Amino acid sequence: MKTVEPMRPQRLVQLTDLFPSARVAVIGDFFLDKYLDCDPAIAETSVESGKTAHQVVRVRHSPGAAGTVVLNLSALETGALHAVGYTGGDGEAHDLRTDLERLGCSTDLLLTAPDRMTLQYLKPRDMSDPTLAGEHERYDTKNRTPTPPQLERHLTQALDKIIPEVDAVIVADQVEMDDCGTVTATVRDALAERARLHPDVIFWADSRAHIRQFRNVIIKPNQFEVAGVPNPMPGDEVAVARLQAGLERLRAEVGAPVVATRGAKGVIVTDPELTEVPAVRLQCETDTTGAGDSTTAGSVLALAAGAALPEAALVGCLVASITVQQLATTGTAGRDQLPGQLELWLAQQQERE
Repeated sequence: MKTVEPMRPQRLVQLTDLFPSARVAVIGDFFLDKYLDCDPAIAETSVESGKTAHQVVRVRHSPGAAGTVVLNLSALETGALHAVGYTGGDGEAHDLRTDLERLGCSTDLLLTAPDRMTLQYLKPRDMSDPTLAGEHERYDTKNRTPTPPQLERHLTQALDKIIPEVDAVIVADQVEMDDCGTVTATVRDALAERARLHPDVIFWADSRAHIRQFRNVIIKPNQFEVAGVPNPMPGDEVAVARLQAGLERLRAEVGAPVVATRGAKGVIVTDPELTEVPAVRLQCETDTTGAGDSTTAGSVLALAAGAALPEAALVGCLVASITVQQLATTGTAGRDQLPGQLELWLAQQQERE
């Protein structure tokens, strides 16, 4: 297995200068990330239950899951953004749509399904502790019944409407329960067929639970999904030889390139040959929330700009190395921050030699 060739700073600028001309659709599960910032100094005791009544002093929210991909694409100055999916008809839908539109993302194809709930991660947290330790127990809102066939048809129609207008389609499949989110088996089949029919459009998929079920689209599994390791423990790694064998099998199954993430070690891509792309080594505290989504955003924009897959994966790693340094929030990176990270990465590669 080879290691990615060092990228010249001029090449990075050449790629990122084209980001504002990229047109990207994101199809998937759009969540509302809602934070309740609580001040522990004024906590009360509930008269009724005797339990702590946490006092909320600030409410903030932003798009999550598929919305996190949009958040990162917007920060990187993507030219045109389109959300494809659905929300309920509730107040959370209003907040989510407003947040997406504020990012410059069209919600014309974000359907309203009155009989479904808007997906939400509700995150109460201690405002005096900016680390992950400050986060209270989370409350998740998900639809746990199958997505209606009529909604699946409408989603497929929305996909067909937007494909001729974009350079890339990113699939963000967040809901773990089979066929209960946007990317059901029916929608996956439609994506596979559209990817076959539109080879000039980049199709890239990330999935919380169904990554091995995609076909004809670039997929981004983690190392454990590649090797078939269930329930890995913190600190676990997959041996390189096992990872290589798994990647070769998965590449054949999917019929499209595979980008395998390895946490702090970076990624391995299958095309044009197995290539290791080391990550930027960081010495500070990190928060990996949304790191995969930022990797996706940077990689897909680089591909749309004409990068080879190893180059694109490196750009994705540079973006992620910035976002993970932002604690207790969904981090983003700007184009102007990437040259500094590339300089650091190049220095680290010289040290390896």
